Amino acid sequence: MNTTSPASAEKLGELAYQTLRRMILDKALRSGGPVVEGRLAEELNISRTPMREALLRLEGEGLLVRAGARSYSVRFVSAQEYFQAMKVRELLEPEAIALAIGKIDKKQVQQLIKKIKALSSGQQEQAHWQIDDQVHTMMARASGNDVLARTIDVVRTNSRLFELVTPFNRIEEDRAEHLAILEAYAADDADAARAAVRTHLQNLRRFVLERLSEGTYI
Repeated sequence: MNTTSPASAEKLGELAYQTLRRMILDKALRSGGPVVEGRLAEELNISRTPMREALLRLEGEGLLVRAGARSYSVRFVSAQEYFQAMKVRELLEPEAIALAIGKIDKKQVQQLIKKIKALSSGQQEQAHWQIDDQVHTMMARASGNDVLARTIDVVRTNSRLFELVTPFNRIEEDRAEHLAILEAYAADDADAARAAVRTHLQNLRRFVLERLSEGTYI
């Protein structure tokens, strides 16, 4: 007899969803790569029903596409879509950080600065992506504009799904740029914060363009 309560089942479904979403965003599950329901359920020790619900939810959000009756793949993002997403980010994220000025506890900002400085050049890619998420989502959510924050989340996810053949090895550059963003924010300098975000996003776009010219697109 199944003794799992509805509340417990809901928690398991949410756990499966959050775990898989994090794996996609951290690139533990790569763009275009297979996502098999049974295999994941076994690896993560989560029963198939909440796993199936999580996969359907991620499919609905556009992170997964169906590849078979019980299998999916991480959605493949083309270079064209990546550059379009980055252009939207360049328009929206500088405004979001300007709106967020003064709305985040300075202690939280300083803690994040320390965390970034503690990253080593050999830090795992997963740690890098988690820091990246913290910097960008914190500012978007603090903007006070929920529609703006949700839109930024969608385009950031789309740009994250884009893949290069070579590792996305901008950890040192990203660290310096993230610090510039946070230090401008901590100084309550909206113009400098806008400029730091815009420069960061333009540098990301330029980096990918250079890799594409070298033939390192997946």
